[in-house]
Amino acid sequence: MGISKGKTVLVLGGSRGIGAAIVRRFAAQGAQVIFTYFGSQEAAEALAAETGSTAVKTDSADRDAVIARVRESGPLDILIVNSGFAIFGDALEQDPDEIDRLFRVNVHAPYHASVEAARNMPDGGRIIVIGSVNGDRMPLPGMASYALSKSALQGMARGLSRDFGPRGITINVVQPGPIDTDANPADGPMKDLMHSFMALKRHGRPEEVASMVSWLAGPEAGFVTGSMHTIDGAFGA
Repeated sequence: MGISKGKTVLVLGGSRGIGAAIVRRFAAQGAQVIFTYFGSQEAAEALAAETGSTAVKTDSADRDAVIARVRESGPLDILIVNSGFAIFGDALEQDPDEIDRLFRVNVHAPYHASVEAARNMPDGGRIIVIGSVNGDRMPLPGMASYALSKSALQGMARGLSRDFGPRGITINVVQPGPIDTDANPADGPMKDLMHSFMALKRHGRPEEVASMVSWLAGPEAGFVTGSMHTIDGAFGA
């Protein structure tokens, strides 16, 4: 049990990787955790059983579904938006429909979820969005759309911090670098290239990101808002 005991937490995109680590962290602290999934039903059901949380299928590319999920989750003490989508390849050859889906998941969903959550969030609530160090630095070709989407979160957080600040609601962006997940394994083919940019020559762990999220959601971070919090082993230094 811990600082989140009795809090209601919604994690958008919580079935795997960083999202699953966040679900485990808040569940272990005694929070009532709801998390969404889309393509990973088996993993979601296993995580829900393990942690005592509630898994709900929701497509983060569907604006109305995202808004409904936030609304139906009741007044939230903490909203964490972790759902994300990436496309790699030549910008001249990528499918425009897939690019639009990326923007819906990575930009539209965090914005609409944050606004909807704030409607009924108690004063002093917390909104935390998982961005990426690529919002600050993109050293490789083929990821322009992803970098654009993560940079957009910075402006969103700065702007919404002004809107929600009078009620003590904070909004922050956590910007991971290479993290050991299914999407970016520590032993993957890109590891040597990524580590060459870094001061710490390793991938981060999902639990390390969850720890930063937990701090931002707690009372010690009550004066922190509209800010970017990079956790990347100096990838972007």
